[in-house]
Parts: sequence; structure tokens; C-alpha cells
Amino acid sequence: MSSQSPKSHKPLLSVIIPCYNEGSNIVPFYQHLAQVLADVEAGPMRCELLYVNDGSTDDTLEKLYKLASHNSKVKIIDLSRNFGKEIATSAGLHYATGDAILTIDADDQHPVELIPEFIKKWQAGAQVVTGIRLSNQKEGFIKRYGSKLFYGPFNKFTGSRLVPGSSDFRLIDKVVQSEFLKLTERNRITRGLIDWIGFKQDYIEYHANARLSGEAGYSIGRLVALAFNSSISLSLKPLYFSMYAGAVVLPISIVLGLFSAVEMLIGDPLNLDITGGGFVIILILFLIGLLLVSQGITAMYISHIHTESQNRPLFIVNDRTSRGLE
Repeated sequence: MSSQSPKSHKPLLSVIIPCYNEGSNIVPFYQHLAQVLADVEAGPMRCELLYVNDGSTDDTLEKLYKLASHNSKVKIIDLSRNFGKEIATSAGLHYATGDAILTIDADDQHPVELIPEFIKKWQAGAQVVTGIRLSNQKEGFIKRYGSKLFYGPFNKFTGSRLVPGSSDFRLIDKVVQSEFLKLTERNRITRGLIDWIGFKQDYIEYHANARLSGEAGYSIGRLVALAFNSSISLSLKPLYFSMYAGAVVLPISIVLGLFSAVEMLIGDPLNLDITGGGFVIILILFLIGLLLVSQGITAMYISHIHTESQNRPLFIVNDRTSRGLE
């Protein structure tokens, strides 16, 4: 990938790369990516690279500076602290100037060789091209099967249509980017919001590579939290959970109450030895548990309302340490 940009009317491809403590991966991933983008620039498009440093505490930023010093097409968006991958990706989408925008991870798990295929589908008219992960090398049991179990219930529960295996390895048209930037949610899942926006979509299946080095930034706990936040952000159905549960619990409670009363009145012919006190205690405990679950779901919605009403900026960029931004 050359550092000089000849004057051209070729469309621009913006490549967004969120980074959090990826110091050991920055150079080898860049070298791998640059080889592919060199072919892209020799053909249909020009390219720019937008690295989003999401509050890294290692030498990620220093290595990005070295890349930028050798290639004027490398731009650095340095966030003031760690905001999380979803916000970092949003920051990249805010600053991207391309006719098409590609998001990709910095650990080389997304096969960069497929980038020309993404471009071809975009040129053919697709406005959102999503990478569908079929498998992932060295993926843990929980992440592998948890991901598969997530999409079905999530789509049914929220009314959304996330494609199983869909990833952040995707290309969007600048029209989609423009609509995405109008969204103001703080608790967000980027892929879900892009799918919600709509437009013509196409898909590319891939087998993920193993990480170059280091550990994934998303722990199991953060993935579970992301799943909960996504469900609440994209749907109101969880708010009605207590009503649906109550509609089930109420008739069951009535039937059990009548059965218990009849059983006690006619002399316990089934020898169940049901006592009124024991039944009441069990019923109260069950209803208390149901109430606590309902209150927990309501509390999550209230916390989201609180976050949105604060109207804080989605992210903060450190202008002094960023490079190449207009």
C-alpha cells in the first residue's frame, strides 16, 4: 500500500480498525492488510486507514504513530479513555470520509483477503455487506455455542433479524453511514443498529483466523452484558415480561389454591399431606422471585433512560494525540 495518493476520481474506501491493547498485533496486521489494499488501490478504489485507539494502556498508540509517519493514509483517532469496542467503532464511522466504509478487527481474525469480495458486492449494488462467521479457530466452548444459542432467541424475543454468525467484519455504503450517525443510543450494538437501518444487504461467509497474539478484548462477562444491553436497546418486549409471567402465574396459583382447598376439605384422599401454611410459603417465595426478576428488568430500562437523559457525548477524542483528522 503506497503512501502517496495520486489524484484520482476513484471512490474512496475507509477502513476502520478499533484497537485496544493490540500493540503486539499492530505491525503484522498492518503488513497483511497493506498487501491486500495495495491490490485494491491498483484497481477500483483509493483507501484510507482509520485506527481508533480505545484507551489502550500498552504501546498500541506508539506503534500507530510509527505507521502514520510512514504512510499519510493512516489516520489515528485517539479516544480519551476506554469507551468499548462499540463506541470506538462509532467514532471511526463518525470520521470516515469514504464512499464505502469497512470495519475490521486488528487481531487478524477477519480474513483480509476477502476485502475485494466485499467491494465487488458493494459495486454490484449492496449497501451493507456483512461477514458471516462459520467457525473460529481456538474459540472456547462457551463463546462458540453461546453465540449460536444467542441469535435465535434474540431475534424472536426482540423482533430483530440478526443473521446467525454475523460479525463486525462488514462494509457499508456512505448512505448507510449517514443514517447511522443520526442514531444517539449510548448502549449500542453496532451490527444490530446497522441491520435495523435496513437498505440492500448481502453476505460473505468466512472462517475466522486465530488471533495473532494476546487475548480477546471481550470477556465472557462483557459479551453477556452486550447481549442484555442489545436486547433492551432494540426491543421493548422485555418490559412486558412481568405481565406475561403474571398471566401464567395467576391461573396456576388459582388452580393450585382450589386444588389445595378441595384436597383439605375432602380428607386428603391422595395422601399428599398438603398444609395451608406450607403451600402459602411456597407460593409467596415464588411470587417474590418473580417480582424481583420483574423489578430487575424494569431497573435495566430505567438505567438506560438515565443514561440517555444525561445526553453526554458518545465519545471524546484527544485532538493532541490524534493524527490526520480534519
